Amino acid sequence: MRIALVSDAWAPQVNGVVRTLMTTVGMLRADGHEVETLTPDQFRTVPCPSYPEIRLALGCGRAVAARLAAAKADAIHIATEGPLGWAARRWCLDRGMPFTTSFHTRFPDYVAMRSRLPADWFWPIVRRFHGPASRVFAATETLSDELAERGLPQTHRWSRGVDLSLFGPDVAPLPALATIDGPILLSVGRVAVEKNIEAFLTADVPGTKVVVGDGPARAMLEKRFPHVIFTGALHGERLASAYAAADLFVFPSLTDTFGLVMIEALASGVPVAAFPVRGPIDIVGASGTGMFGGLARIGALDDDLEEAIRLAMTADRAACAGEGRRYSWERCTAQFLAGLAPVAAPARAVTV
Repeated sequence: MRIALVSDAWAPQVNGVVRTLMTTVGMLRADGHEVETLTPDQFRTVPCPSYPEIRLALGCGRAVAARLAAAKADAIHIATEGPLGWAARRWCLDRGMPFTTSFHTRFPDYVAMRSRLPADWFWPIVRRFHGPASRVFAATETLSDELAERGLPQTHRWSRGVDLSLFGPDVAPLPALATIDGPILLSVGRVAVEKNIEAFLTADVPGTKVVVGDGPARAMLEKRFPHVIFTGALHGERLASAYAAADLFVFPSLTDTFGLVMIEALASGVPVAAFPVRGPIDIVGASGTGMFGGLARIGALDDDLEEAIRLAMTADRAACAGEGRRYSWERCTAQFLAGLAPVAAPARAVTV
């Protein structure tokens, strides 16, 4: 199958969306599919205001149209709601071609945090973008339910996976973390306001706090919390060894649609503490025993993050690793393929 995948999120960005998309593309190609990617590194870009790590492709409409026309794809998937995504959406609608989209990021919540305007003001834009899609890929059942409540009922489940050749309980700890005072409380992800990292850093709990990642809030947080270890972004084996060094993984975000880092932590045998919101509820489970019928605790969720941390410290590390092994990239790639909308003969143009 020839697949065109359009995404405004791509390397060198470091986040769960990019890891998900790049892993999926790699597995599709390994299975013999032809994947044409349209990503910011192929266009003239400018830095996103207040978030320079993200590059936005501007004036890309004609180039996107030419690339999609030349690709002659059997299916078109638009992964993000950025300039490339809007350009690809317009091309498909003008030609009456079916396409699918993904809901990776809670942009209404992110913009609300930065603008201090209500998130509900921004949902009409999200509905307009995804509304014409044949299917909207969502990582969890609770996210699918929310999208249906928001006027996007045509969802398709596309879960996430773990590279079990990289993340596991037997990985050697990162040397820089191997000798610090424990327990080691780890957080991994973008260091940005929408990740609610301050809730973790201000929690009054014993141990040493470690933040792996980079982002626009890092300099400010390093200055405010000098006793916290900030490693910057880590990749591959070094990231796996950072998980292996931790006694507990803390996920303070209130806005993620999934939280790939949580299942990487579990696969590494590390319990998870988080708030009881979408994402953690779909991974840790409301009871803290996971989503696959397990009986042992793999983490804890509580509106009081300090209480979640204390309770999660009692979790069964072997059960954590077993839960993490349930998440397969092979299964996720099969879900992705099953959800695509094949391009048929051009139908009437649609104006949306």
